[in-house]
Amino acid sequence: MSMTSAEIREAFLSFFEERGHQRVASASLIPSNDPTLLFTNAGMVPFKDVFLGDEKRDYVRATSSQRCLRAGGKHNDLENVGYTARHHTFFEMLGNFSFGDYFKREAIQYAWEFLTEVLRIPADKLWVTVFTEDDEAYDIWAREIGVPEARIARIGAKDNFWSMGDTGPCGPCSEIFYDHGDEVWGGPPGSAEEDGDRYIEIWNLVFMQFNRQADGTMEPLPKPSVDTGMGLERIAAVLQHVHSNYEIDLFTALIKAAAECVGTTDLDNKSLRVIADHIRSCSFLIADGVQPSNEGRGYVMRRIIRRAIRHGNMLGAQTGFFHKLVKALVVQMGAAYPELVEKQQVITDALAREEDQFGKTLERGLAILQDSLNQLEGDVIPGEVVFKLYDTYGFPMDLTADIAREKQLRIDEEGFHAAMAQQRQRAQEASQFGVDYNQRLKSDVKTQFVGYTEVKDTADIVEIFVEGESVQQLEAGQQGIIVLAKTPFYAESGGQIGDTGKLVANGGCFTVADTQYIGKAIGHHGVAESTLKIGDSVYAEIDAERRAQIKRNHSATHLLHAALRNLLGEHVTQKGSLVTADRLRFDFSHYEAVSAEQLDQIELQVNREIMANHELTAQHMAIDEAKKAGAMALFGEKYDDQVRVVSMGDFSMELCGGTHVARTGDIAGFRIVSESGIASGVRRLEAVTGHHAASFTLRQQNELRTAANLLKAEPLALSQRLQAQLDRSRNLEKQIDQLQQQLASAAGGDLVAQAEDINGRKVIIAQLQNVESKALREMVDDLKNQLQSGIIMLAVESKGKVALIAGVTKDLTSQVKAGDIVNTAAVEVGGKGGGRPDLAQAGGSDPSKIEDALSAVRAMLKQVL
Repeated sequence: MSMTSAEIREAFLSFFEERGHQRVASASLIPSNDPTLLFTNAGMVPFKDVFLGDEKRDYVRATSSQRCLRAGGKHNDLENVGYTARHHTFFEMLGNFSFGDYFKREAIQYAWEFLTEVLRIPADKLWVTVFTEDDEAYDIWAREIGVPEARIARIGAKDNFWSMGDTGPCGPCSEIFYDHGDEVWGGPPGSAEEDGDRYIEIWNLVFMQFNRQADGTMEPLPKPSVDTGMGLERIAAVLQHVHSNYEIDLFTALIKAAAECVGTTDLDNKSLRVIADHIRSCSFLIADGVQPSNEGRGYVMRRIIRRAIRHGNMLGAQTGFFHKLVKALVVQMGAAYPELVEKQQVITDALAREEDQFGKTLERGLAILQDSLNQLEGDVIPGEVVFKLYDTYGFPMDLTADIAREKQLRIDEEGFHAAMAQQRQRAQEASQFGVDYNQRLKSDVKTQFVGYTEVKDTADIVEIFVEGESVQQLEAGQQGIIVLAKTPFYAESGGQIGDTGKLVANGGCFTVADTQYIGKAIGHHGVAESTLKIGDSVYAEIDAERRAQIKRNHSATHLLHAALRNLLGEHVTQKGSLVTADRLRFDFSHYEAVSAEQLDQIELQVNREIMANHELTAQHMAIDEAKKAGAMALFGEKYDDQVRVVSMGDFSMELCGGTHVARTGDIAGFRIVSESGIASGVRRLEAVTGHHAASFTLRQQNELRTAANLLKAEPLALSQRLQAQLDRSRNLEKQIDQLQQQLASAAGGDLVAQAEDINGRKVIIAQLQNVESKALREMVDDLKNQLQSGIIMLAVESKGKVALIAGVTKDLTSQVKAGDIVNTAAVEVGGKGGGRPDLAQAGGSDPSKIEDALSAVRAMLKQVL
C-alpha cells in the first residue's frame, strides 16, 4: 500500500478520533512555561503537566501530529543529519495519548489494528520489543495479539525505558519494528546486527507510570497513562517503499528545489539532504517566534542556518539561496500547517538577512584567518585560533581545515575540541534549561480570582508554605506564602507583575510583597505580623493605586502592539513584555532601529486611541474561535481551550488574562522613553503612562529650558543655536590642528638639526613637549622625508600617559624594524605596541620612565646598526 505523507497523517488522526480521542493541533516548537526543555522534542511535551496531574483537560484521550525539533540538549541529532537515512532536526510525531484512561492492552491493540488493518502492513513484517521486566506487555503481544515469541525481544532500560529528561514523567515502553527484507543488511532488535537498516523502529508505545525525581527515585504517577510516538517520515518511507526518509514525498520536492537553487544535478548528494532538513526546522522556528541570535534557541537556529549555507557553498552556491526554499516548503506543508503560509514572507526575510550577515561574517573570518596565518610558526593552526574563528565569527572548523589544506597546513583538531568542551561546560553551567521539573511548589488548590471586578474580598486560608514546605500555620515575624480559596490579588503572568497589599486577620496584618502562581493556586508572598493558620478567614485588600497604574500600562501595551503592527508591518510580534506600576517594556520582532519619525507616529497613534476613549471588553471563548476572530496570541504564552479575549474598539484584540482599564481614556497619556536593540531582529520599547507620562514630559521641558538658557536662545530655536555653536567649535578645532601642525613642523626642523649619528646612521631620539599625540604620525613622516635615510624614536606625555612612535626609512628596515624599536621603549614605560616595519606606535602608563625608554632604544640601536 502506498500513501502520501499527508494521507498517512490524516489516516492516523482520523483513526484515533473515531475511537474517542480528541484531535489536538500541534503545539509550538517552544515549550510553554517549561524551563527544562530547549525545544519541543516529542509528541507528549504539550501534555507533560497532564501526565503529572498538575493540569486537567476536558478529555482523557488525545491524538496529534506534533512538530518536533532535536538540535540541542539531551536529544540532539544535528551532526547526524544528512549522513544517515533517518536522522532529522525537524520531524513530525504522530501520537495517541491516554490520561489515566486506557493503558497497555488498548495501546497495543490500537497500534496493531492501525498498522495491519488501516495501513495494511503485513503482520509478518512487524517485530516488537518490550522492557526486560515488563511481563504484562510481553503477554499481551504474545498471547492476545499473537505475535510469535521469536519476533518479541526483551530489551533493557537503555532502549526500552523512556524519559523525556533527567527528571519528569517516564516509564517502560514497547517498540514496533518493520522488517525491510533480507536484501537489506541488519539483524532484529537485540541482536548483534541491530544497527543495520533492515529492521527499523517505526512506533514507540510508552507506558507512563512514574515521575523520576532528581535523586533517581521513581514516584508513581496519579494515574497510569499512555504516550505513543510514530515518526511520520519513517512510516512514510515504509509505505512508499523506500529505505531513506529523504526519499519520501516530503523531501524529494525540497531536495529538487535545493538542487536548482545551488546549481547541481546530483540529487543524491548528502549536502542536499542537510539543506532540505534544515529549511524545515528553521522555517518552523521562525514561524514560532524564534529569531537568529547568539544565545539560547536563537543560537541553535543560527547554527542550523549556517550549517545549511555551508553545505550550499560546498555545492557551489555563491549567493543567497537558502531563503528561496521557503516557497517550496510552503507548497509541501502549508496545508497541514497554515502558520507557514501566514508567516511565509517573515520567514523568507529573516533567512535572507541571516544569509547576508553570514556572508559578511565569512569575509571577516577569512581576514582574521589570514592574519593568523601570517603570524603562524610551523604548519599547524592552533586549536584556540580555530575555535575563536568558530565561536566569535561563526567560521566552521571544516572550512578552516579546507583553507589550511590548500596552504599545506593542518589544524589542531584536538585543541579545537578541547576549547569546544570548555565552552559547552560553561554553557551548561549557565543554562536556564537545567532545571529539575519537580523542584517547585505544588498545590492541589485552584484559587478563584475575583480581581477583575474587586480590589478587596474576604476569603479563607487553604494552604501555607514556609521555605518550600507545606505547614499548618505561620508565626508572627515569619516569611511565607499564603493560598486563599479566592482572592482579588493578581498573580504574575503574561508580563504583568503580581499585586501587593495586605491580608488582615486576628488583629494583625500579613503584608503581601508579591503574588505568584503555584500551579493553579495563587500564592501571596509576604511576612506575618500575627499567627495565621489554615482555615482562618482574612480580609484581602490589594494596593488599589498601584493596580490602577499597572492597568494603565498593561492596556497601553496592547495599544502599542497594535500601533507597531500598523506602522512597521505585520511581521511585528511580541517577544516579551514587562508591565509594572511605573513603566512598561515591550520587546518585538523588527530588523532595524525604529527611526525618530516612526517613534513619533507610534506615540501619536497610541495617544489618539487613548483619546478615542474606547470601552474595553473581555469575552471568554474557545481558542480556535478567538483566533478566527483575529485575536493576537502572545509569544511564549500557554493558553487553555477557553481563553479571555480583550478588545479595545476595533483597534486591538488580544488573548489576555491580565487586568485592564475600563476605557482607554483612563490611561491618561502615553510617552515612549527609549528604543533599543536587545538581540538580532528584536527591538525593545520602554514607555510610561498616566502621571508618569506627565512627569516625563515635564522633565524633558525642564531640560530643554535649561539648555536654552545656557545658549541664550528661545526653546523652540534651540537646535538652530546649537548648530551654530557646533559649527563654531569645529572651526576652532581646525584652527587648533593647523597651529599644532605648524608647531610640530617647527619642532621637526629643530630635531633634524639635532639628529645624532649611530654607527653611520642618522637617528632622532627625543621627548617632545606641547605636541598632541595624534600629530605624531604626520610628524614622523615629515622627518623621514627630511632625513632621506634614518631612524626616528619620539615620545610624548599626554594626560598622564605615554605615547611612543618609531619610524624607519625603507632603506633601513632590513636592518631594524620600527616595531622592535617601539616595543623596546614600551617595555620601560609599562606598555606594548606594534605596526609596520617602517612605522609603529605604542602606549605606556609610566611617564617617569620616558628617559629610560629612550636610553634603551639608543642602546639597542648601537647593537643592531
